Amino acid sequence: MSRKIRMGMVGGGEGAFIGAVHRMAANLDGQIELVCGAFSSDAEKSRRSGRALFLDENRCYDTFQNMMSGEAALPGDQRMDFVAIVTPNHLHFPVAKAALENGFHVMSDKPATFDLEEALALRDLVKKTGLLYGLTHTYTGYPMVKEARARVEAGELGEIRRVIVEYPQGWLASKDNENSKQASWRIDPKQAGISCCMGDIGVHAANLAEYICGLHISQMCADLNSAVEGRKLDDDGAVLLRFDNGARGTLVASQVCVGEENALKIRVYGEKAGLEWSQQEPNTLWLKFNDKATQMLRAGVGELSEAARDTMRTPAGHPEGYLEAFANIYRNFAGQIRARLENREASAAELDVPGINEAVRGMAFIENVVVSSESNQKWLDFVIS
Repeated sequence: MSRKIRMGMVGGGEGAFIGAVHRMAANLDGQIELVCGAFSSDAEKSRRSGRALFLDENRCYDTFQNMMSGEAALPGDQRMDFVAIVTPNHLHFPVAKAALENGFHVMSDKPATFDLEEALALRDLVKKTGLLYGLTHTYTGYPMVKEARARVEAGELGEIRRVIVEYPQGWLASKDNENSKQASWRIDPKQAGISCCMGDIGVHAANLAEYICGLHISQMCADLNSAVEGRKLDDDGAVLLRFDNGARGTLVASQVCVGEENALKIRVYGEKAGLEWSQQEPNTLWLKFNDKATQMLRAGVGELSEAARDTMRTPAGHPEGYLEAFANIYRNFAGQIRARLENREASAAELDVPGINEAVRGMAFIENVVVSSESNQKWLDFVIS
């Protein structure tokens, strides 16, 4: 098949941060082209945003509903193949629902929906339509995260016993940033849902732990906090975790740690070895032992797993980071779509994209953390339905 995969976008208009990130990531490998969008609930802003991206003005829509019906009415060789959803949380489900019902695959920013009930309904809809659904849990796209997962799968750590994952930021440490576009909807329960910090970054930390370890969280004991006076949603929290193999874990997420940028870090300890990875030093993975020296693995150097090698674009010593990790998710998702268009099975690499199961587990994590924090009971089971 000799064409690019065609993408539409809902949200991400002028002044938005994450929409531009998605567009750059989708474009990085030359496999995807943006062909249409409903970039804002303000019709004129949507048209301006589309013009700035050099799109056909007839395909810069005033609402996502008109976008879905308008694209569905186009000939098959013109209409979009999938939609990228980059809106505040409360719009994720209605946009995804409209896309699936009109025959389009979906790539969504996380968390997948406004609440768990919507996530379960979305899972049913994905199953009913048979269409593809992807979720941008960005950090799973880093090569050395894939290397960490491969080392765990190969048994190099032995049985996993302890997981420590932390995600501190400082940008919401004072009220000064609350009126910014990035903050205003995240601290608003009507747009963000029942959680700010855990819904925004804690869910990334939980997903990263499950992805690397190949385990599922089974129980939790949470303590959430609104450190800044007057906030209705959490901006800080800690969670004790139990995993389905009996391993214990600790998850700390905070947006009030002054001076911290985006300091996501994970440490995993098994019966034979441990590992450590930091998002702010993403090309390095540390392996730790009791009976020999700690080993530093570097992206592009030495014998690494196929999964890691397949997601590297630059020679050793040329840092790859956030955009490339995003791009790996988009490239693999485009590969799934291409496989369908070519009537072939998707490869293992193409299938390595967070999907509807991760979407449901993410929303379950958020809701269970909030319930646990509000409960006087020490341990609560991790419940999905």
